[in-house]
Amino acid sequence: MSIRELEPNLAGTGLRVGVVQARFNENIGEGLRSGCLSELARLGVADADITCTTVPGALELPLTLQAMAQSKRFDALVALGAVIRGETYHFEIVSNESARGITDVQLNCGIPIANAVLTTENDDQALVRMVQKGTEAAQAAIEMANLLKALK
Repeated sequence: MSIRELEPNLAGTGLRVGVVQARFNENIGEGLRSGCLSELARLGVADADITCTTVPGALELPLTLQAMAQSKRFDALVALGAVIRGETYHFEIVSNESARGITDVQLNCGIPIANAVLTTENDDQALVRMVQKGTEAAQAAIEMANLLKALK
């Protein structure tokens, strides 16, 4: 018996990646973006194959990601942002709806979207995680783009 096993593939050469960053909590978003773009470059994604844009906040991410996914110009997308708990219920609404929207776009459009929208209790937690989470999002986007290509 010969089982075909698809190994993780982090080769980014030739892949086209879209990155959407929420500007709310902008310093955290910039840290996420730095980690993401550095890792995409390390994985072999050419600068010319990366498109970056920003949106006001986490709730605007899904619509922009949907437009990018529907354009058929990208192999993978990355969502970047930070939702930090405040004193109201708004944190839960923004966190949950942003994540739901991103997942819906991914499933409806068939394009991988790495969700690097941090949801933390405070700024310190976000600052500690931002570069690493951006790096991990780049890796997830590339791995999933390659996996979907291998499955076709």
